[in-house]
Amino acid sequence: MLNLEYSLNREILRTNRRGAYHCTTLVECNTRKQHGLLVVPVPKLGNSNHVLLSSFDETVIQHGADFNLGIHKYDGNNFSPMGHKYIREFSCDSLPRTIYRVGGIILSKEKMFSLKDNTIYIRYTLLDAHSPTTMKFRPFLAFREINQLTAENTVADHGYKEVENGISMCMYSGYPELFMQFSKSVDFVFEPNWYKGIEYQKDMEDGMPYKEDLYVPGYFELPIVKGESIIFSASDVLSEKTIDLPDLFEEGIKERTPRSSFYNCLKNSAHQFYYRPSKDELYLLNSYPWGEVRAREQFMALAGLTLQIDKDNIFEEVVDTAIPAIEQLMDAKPVTGRFLKDIGDSDVLLWLVRALKKYSNRHNESFYTKYASLVIKIVEFIREGKHPDLKPLANGLLSVDSSVGYPGRMHQPSAGDIYKEPRTGCLVEINAFWYNALMFNQEIAKVTNNTELEKEMSLLANSTKESFLETFLNDSGYLYDYVDGNYVDWSVRPNMLLAIAVDYPLLDRRQSKSVLDIVTKELLTPKGIRSLSPKSIGFSPRYEGSQYDKIYSSYNGGAWPWLLSPYMQAYMKVFQRSGYSLLDRLLIDVEDEMANDCVGSLSAVYDGNMPYLGHGPISHAMNVAGVISALNMQKAFADEY
Repeated sequence: MLNLEYSLNREILRTNRRGAYHCTTLVECNTRKQHGLLVVPVPKLGNSNHVLLSSFDETVIQHGADFNLGIHKYDGNNFSPMGHKYIREFSCDSLPRTIYRVGGIILSKEKMFSLKDNTIYIRYTLLDAHSPTTMKFRPFLAFREINQLTAENTVADHGYKEVENGISMCMYSGYPELFMQFSKSVDFVFEPNWYKGIEYQKDMEDGMPYKEDLYVPGYFELPIVKGESIIFSASDVLSEKTIDLPDLFEEGIKERTPRSSFYNCLKNSAHQFYYRPSKDELYLLNSYPWGEVRAREQFMALAGLTLQIDKDNIFEEVVDTAIPAIEQLMDAKPVTGRFLKDIGDSDVLLWLVRALKKYSNRHNESFYTKYASLVIKIVEFIREGKHPDLKPLANGLLSVDSSVGYPGRMHQPSAGDIYKEPRTGCLVEINAFWYNALMFNQEIAKVTNNTELEKEMSLLANSTKESFLETFLNDSGYLYDYVDGNYVDWSVRPNMLLAIAVDYPLLDRRQSKSVLDIVTKELLTPKGIRSLSPKSIGFSPRYEGSQYDKIYSSYNGGAWPWLLSPYMQAYMKVFQRSGYSLLDRLLIDVEDEMANDCVGSLSAVYDGNMPYLGHGPISHAMNVAGVISALNMQKAFADEY
């Protein structure tokens, strides 16, 4: 903890599953503009989150001497104050807990984010003290959108209102009030000041704007005695009975799952992506701390973040929330809700069908009651050529038309202007999914006694499988990434894994082994599967350089942990029991990441070569979902044998 090179590169994240969060480094020095003690959605100002309370600096006073426990970075790599030097212990098995020692004082600090509303609680406990002790607390206020920065200005409202055991403030119109309250009587001293030139190290390293001014209205002051605990709450709602804060804190502890294992860490992380903007809506965020709702990534991560941790009711709520937007797309109506960006992407509906297949494996009767008609409608929508980005061909395959605006991809972002040659034509993973959708639809038709549909799906699926093998299987023993007319892409990418890992495989065991051998030799790393082989043109394993270079590297050499799930599924199909030891070692390597970057979660992408460092968003839904699925597969495999 004393080594800033270590502690500033490790972050903690806590959320309330409603879009609000708390995120900072282990020593509570914010290194990103998205960091903050209380970050909440403000619907009046759009769909983004906003930092209300950036940080809350504590000062311990004994014998008239101040000992500041906070830490901020300023110009010239200067840190002030340097409260991290008083840290003696940190743990986060349940709640993030820091133990400070200042002379004869031992102070415990525990943080907890409410699961009921946008409230962060901090419990201070004076474990030991040999003389009278006083504490001061300075709130650093931002009141800004997470991707912006603020500066000293004359528009900000410096006024405050007194509330029970605290104050409330609202710096700008349109924002909610910020209520800062304690569990006991406290004095507030109005001493307004702008702390200027605070820097965010990660943003500076990424070449982004990184310096801002934060407003400190004054400080709270109260005495504390040995053995006493004091609760501080920061919220956008008033606590009318601050005497109840200790009980609320204790109740919140009981709701937590201890981060006592690899699986429990990932399970906790999975819960953090749940986003309930209203009682009738439930989505999955794609990442933290600058995540958003994206249809494609939601459906990719859906089964792993719900079914794989026995949250089947959450799966249903997410799908039910998405159905209106899906039906609007299929009925050629304007899409409403939060899926405006990518609901029309070429593979979104196919990922949804794949997730629904996994649901049907667990809840067969419920599936046919709720979702079977949806799958039939999706398949018919695509088959009739009504999808804006998918064109059915005479040979049964689907072709992606990038001219519509959404280049089909699994490892290529929507920023098509970055890539001179987007993947167009017949894509390997899309057609593997299409074949599986047809087979699933045939299965539905059989169960529902729709003989005509069953026959149609059988003929089309057989035609698609035959064309798939003719189109994608090459003489080198693996699958082309995409085929566009007479052009074939020889790049070795992990997309072809999905042709083996799907429920209805297109390759026989010999063909699958050939593909898997190449993936293992050229794409497998200790942190996941590379997005491009080192032998392929354009390989870029390092997440470094300009923003362009970093994005390019992510999809052309970076390693993705979520791909371990289809890799393991394919490996078990081919090698069965003899492959168990390799899979076990792979997950041990990924488990090491629980202590890096975002503690208890997984970053978005890792370098494709040593030292395999994590980059991008510090907690990524697809990776958490994929590794949870891989862990469950490993356990089931071990139990079976």
